[in-house]
Formats: sequence, structure tokens, C-alpha cells
Amino acid sequence: ANLIFITSLLLGTTITISSNHWIMAWTGLEINTLAILPLISKSHHPRAIEAATKYFLTQAAASALVLLSSMTNAWCTGQWDITQLTHPTSCLILTSAVAMKLGLVPFHFWFPEVLQGSPLTTGLLLSTLMKLPPITLLYMTSHSLNPTLLTTLAILSAALGGWMGLNQTQIRKILAFSSISHLGWMAIIIVYNPKLTLLNFYLYTMMTAAVFLTLNTIKVLKLSTLMTTWTKIPSLNAMLLLTLLSLAGLPPMTGFLPKWLIIQELTKQDMASAATLISLLSLLSLFFYLRLAYCTAITLPPHTTSHMKQWRTNKPTNITIAVLITMSLTLLPISPMILAAI
Repeated sequence: ANLIFITSLLLGTTITISSNHWIMAWTGLEINTLAILPLISKSHHPRAIEAATKYFLTQAAASALVLLSSMTNAWCTGQWDITQLTHPTSCLILTSAVAMKLGLVPFHFWFPEVLQGSPLTTGLLLSTLMKLPPITLLYMTSHSLNPTLLTTLAILSAALGGWMGLNQTQIRKILAFSSISHLGWMAIIIVYNPKLTLLNFYLYTMMTAAVFLTLNTIKVLKLSTLMTTWTKIPSLNAMLLLTLLSLAGLPPMTGFLPKWLIIQELTKQDMASAATLISLLSLLSLFFYLRLAYCTAITLPPHTTSHMKQWRTNKPTNITIAVLITMSLTLLPISPMILAAI
């Protein structure tokens, strides 16, 4: 059954990415939504069912808005082509629909709740693969979108994504807020240099996949249990610490590359104030990444915790995790090659 759902997810994503017609793009988005729902509600826990319901309602509303936007555009211009979205009202409706699909502020409330109710592997799909079709729609229509609106949404996302993640103890919620602030960075640059948005998305996907898969290996959902897992696979814990710092965007790591390029591009576009603001706001999210990293690295003495020490596992680390972590830490020196490739 899982195979059917994963295949449908890939199919829906592929349809949306490769379509020229709005109706085909909408169909792909619908297939995606319906395929992920069973994966969210798999455990039959009340919280999982609640998460699936919230996800369905927001995505259905967003899909309806996508249709409304494309129909308004077709009504006014006679064009159903995605790249020909020129009517200003359609552009505004589409921006809000995609913001809703992605979980950009102010349509972000569903995302942490849904992620908290899903298993880690489904959470990974929700944070990465499910964001690709809406981002491609923005990419294809980027030349006619409203820069002021997107910049406002982006700065609000970076602010609230950092601020609301500060006092969370559930790791999935922290990663949800981290995702929201990263989406802010992607949204701010989409009008000026859409390729940078895609680059940011690819690198974000890679780092988030590394974090989610590592957490899935050591079976951790809360900060308190993260403190006691260093005994399980110490080397993997050390790597998780570095990957979290990369996700925060600290210089020697891969995560610094998209932030650096986006700040550079914004400065070229005379938006130095926006660049300064979003950089300062990313310090908020740096705080909770550092808190996660601290909880990963800290070695608690036996008497201060009520948690049992965990046995070291001899299970070999998955090669996928090894590759993802290596790429999350070491791609900065080859940034000229990456830039040439995009």
C-alpha cells in the first residue's frame, strides 16, 4: 500500500512540475494531497487523524484558490498557460494560494500541527517533496508576481518561523518552524532571481532529509529524549549537531551558500534593508538550532535525569544518511560549480 501512495506522490509532483496548463497543474496538486493523507493518518492516533483533517482542509482551500486564480486569468486574458498569468488579481490570488499550500505566514498555522501529528518519515515528505509543486508554480509565474507582497510574506515568515520555534520542546514542531523561516528566504528572492529559490530549496531539502532520517534512526521526538541518545550512536549524534548548524546557515557549511547568494542578490536589487532585516531575523531561528545542537551534544550525568540511558546500537548507519550529511556539510567550497550548474 505504501508503494502505491509513494508512486502517486511522485506522479502528482511530476504532473504539476511538467504541466503547461493550469488544470493539469491543479490535478497534480490534488493527486499529491490525496496520496499523502493515508501516510499522515497511518497510525490511527487521534492526533494523526486531526493532522490529516487539518491538512486536507487547508490544501483543498488552497487548490480551490489556484483554480479561481487561473479561471480569473483565463476569463480576462483567454490564456490557460501557466507562464501567461498576467492579470494582477489572479497573481494576488495565486500568491495567497501557494502561500497556503507551502505554509508561509499568515497561512502557516496548519503546518506545525500537521507535522506534529505525522510520523518522522511522513514529516520529511511534507517538509520537502510536498513543497516542490507549489514552488515550481511560483517559479513559472515569478515574472508577473507582486514583489512587495512576496517580500512582506517572506519577512513575516522569517520572523514568525524563528520566534514561534523558540519555546518548543517537540522536535517535529521545531523543524516545522525552521521550514517556515526557510520558506521566507525562498519567497523573498523568487521575483528577482527564481533560480536561487530553487537552489535554496534543493539544499534545504538535502539538509532537512539528513536531519529527519537521523532522528528516525535514533528514534527521537522530544528534546528531553534527544539528551540521552548520545549513548546510542555517538558518531551519528556528532554529525546531527553539525547538520543542524548547517541548517542554521553557519559559514563553513553548505547551509551558508543560499543565504549568502540571496543577500548578495537582494543588495544588487537595492533591497539592502530587506536583506539586513531577514538576516537579523534568521538569528532567531539560529537560537533554536543551537538549542537542538546543545541537546544533541550535551552528555548528561546519570543522576540529573529521570530518563534511562540508552544502549549503544551496533546497527550500521544507513548509506543515504551518510551521503546526505556529507553533502550538507561540505558543498560550500564547490559553490562556483553549483552556480555554473544552475
